[in-house]
Amino acid sequence: MSASKLQESEVRIAHSLHTDEEEFVARRRETVFQSLQKLKIHCSQDAVPNIALLGSGGGQRAMVGLLGSLVQLDKEGLLDCILYLSGVSGSTWCMASLYQEPDWSTKLETVKDKIIERLSGPAVSWGDAFDKLKKYYKKDFFSLTDVWAAMAITEYVKEIDEVTLRDQWDHLSKDPFPIYTVIDTQSKKEKEKGGDKDDPWFEISPVEAGYSLTGAFVETSSFGSKFDRGSKKNPQDEMDMLYLQALCGSALADRSEIFKYLWQKIKDLFKNLTPLIESDTFEEMMKEPKAPPAYKCYQVLIDLVEVNLAVLNGKDYSALVQTIKTTLEELGGGTNHLIIPGEKTLAEKQAANFDVKKFTEHVLKDLSCLFSSDSFDLVWSICKCLTWWIWGRNYNFLHKMKNEAVPAALLEGETRDYEDAGLLLNSPYFSVLRKERNIDLIISLDFSDGDPFKTVNTTQKLCEELKIPFPGVNRARENPKNPEGFYVFKGTNTPTVIHIPLFNVVNCGGNIAAWRNRYATFQGPYNLKMITDLMEVAGKNISDNREKLLEQIQAVIDQKRHEL
Repeated sequence: MSASKLQESEVRIAHSLHTDEEEFVARRRETVFQSLQKLKIHCSQDAVPNIALLGSGGGQRAMVGLLGSLVQLDKEGLLDCILYLSGVSGSTWCMASLYQEPDWSTKLETVKDKIIERLSGPAVSWGDAFDKLKKYYKKDFFSLTDVWAAMAITEYVKEIDEVTLRDQWDHLSKDPFPIYTVIDTQSKKEKEKGGDKDDPWFEISPVEAGYSLTGAFVETSSFGSKFDRGSKKNPQDEMDMLYLQALCGSALADRSEIFKYLWQKIKDLFKNLTPLIESDTFEEMMKEPKAPPAYKCYQVLIDLVEVNLAVLNGKDYSALVQTIKTTLEELGGGTNHLIIPGEKTLAEKQAANFDVKKFTEHVLKDLSCLFSSDSFDLVWSICKCLTWWIWGRNYNFLHKMKNEAVPAALLEGETRDYEDAGLLLNSPYFSVLRKERNIDLIISLDFSDGDPFKTVNTTQKLCEELKIPFPGVNRARENPKNPEGFYVFKGTNTPTVIHIPLFNVVNCGGNIAAWRNRYATFQGPYNLKMITDLMEVAGKNISDNREKLLEQIQAVIDQKRHEL
């Protein structure tokens, strides 16, 4: 596609880098060359290695762990050797904080102090978070990602970051090139069914967003806008960094835990809305002058939230169900007769298969016919998204295009849903395994919960299926419960992979289990001591292995020199 087309933010189908990325990489390679000279590593300019640093998911553990690792890389003189910085989930929260600062890698100690001060400081107020949620609600598509951004991400990152990747690109000059990663939900489902033609791997950089392996991209500033046959028809505002962090980082736990968490968030939302609901001014906001009392409609929603929480927690919900039925009939003047899915009579509840999802859908449908206000519609939409489990919904920029290089499924449908890549692979390998990025060395920082080798093992398996060069993993050397602090995997005509588990026998000794328990994935924000302790243990993985890192950098340089 021509350069003029690119400037118009049209869809780009090509296995090549965006021209802006190519130019940036050329400049960054000069920085890498100078860094190698300072480290007294002999290297010609044409043998400069392309090194990618990967940060896995892991919630705030990954955010703080990546920050500690980068700080130590800087102290060891290794940070300027990194060409690409790519993250999944919690690691992207760290990236978002870093790239707020122009040329952060040149003043990392100062930037680090500011981040720690924020993370250990006061939370975003409920009012500010709710105001942000209301702004998101005005978009063409509203999903749980918007709720997660305003109500969950703000709890961890302690800010509402409204700048965009385009804003960051304008002052990006001396740092590694950042790549944020998510997955296409529909493609993920097809892959899990055994499909081999779908591409779930989706990357978002400051210049473009798209499918890593397919080679289908759109300018990042246009991601989320409506496209038809490759042309932009309905521009939308570029997503801000708070939303991007939510898009990348929503897999903090399994679905049931997130489900409970979000229903609880809605319950808390009602508590904060209660004064408004009970005020006269709220009644004046109602669209229909003869609408039923607002507080009664909200009480139905509150009870509905309690029903969902009761079902999730295995508690009795029969009284709440009956209350909802009674209230809806009163609000409807006796004309509403809610059918409870899965049961004939309330007395037969225990023997029936109560379908809480269908029950929730029925209640929401009845309420929407009875009452409407801006705040009510927002809460109603949240409940609907929860019931239908809608995350990351955006316009499909490939809609109705005709191109044989793109899987047919990606061309169908006006919308696509995107979610945390950790739900499929908890490390952003496929963003840097694109052939055109020519990566020589991958440094994988693994902050995952559970098996610290799952990411590299899964990547090897997927690469075998996709015929992508990747080194073999010597499983005989792995001990998931007591991993070493440094692993190197090499192959013929493949990038070298350095794999570093966060908690290992070197930096934790015999206390690995205790460290893992202290920094569980799904828990509240860390205090100052937790942050500093975790940064220290993550930093030891770099300082303890400095010579090994230098050795592997020299090895890939020697290999490149041999191939030239």
